[in-house]
Amino acid sequence: MGKFFGAPPPPSDEPGVLRGAAGSAGSVRGVARVVRSLADAQRLQPGEILVTETTAPAWTPLFASAAAVVTDTGGVLSHCAVVAREYMIPAVVGTAMATAVIPDGATIEVDGAAGVVRILAD
Repeated sequence: MGKFFGAPPPPSDEPGVLRGAAGSAGSVRGVARVVRSLADAQRLQPGEILVTETTAPAWTPLFASAAAVVTDTGGVLSHCAVVAREYMIPAVVGTAMATAVIPDGATIEVDGAAGVVRILAD
C-alpha cells in the first residue's frame, strides 16, 4: 500500500506541530473541539475544528458544521478524508496522537494540503 500512497509522514521535530496524511485540501485556523464519541458530539459548535480518533458514517452530520477535521487514524481513502473532500473542508488524518496532544479548546491551524496541524495557543 505504501508503494501507491507513500510512507506515513514522519513525526515532527517542531514543538506544537503534528503531521498526518493530507485528507482534504484547505487551510483554516480555529478552536479545536476534542470529541471522543458521538455521545459528546453536541459539544462541537459551528465553525470549530473537530478533533477525534476516527470517523464513521454516523459522524457525517458533524462535517456540516465543522471548519476542519483532524483524526488519529485513517488515510487518504478513509471515511474522514472522503467526506471532508465532499464537504470541501480541510482534513488531516492519521496523526496517531491528535486527541492526546491537542487540548480541547486550543486554537489550532489545519493545513489539509500539507497534512500539518499547528497548535497555536491553549
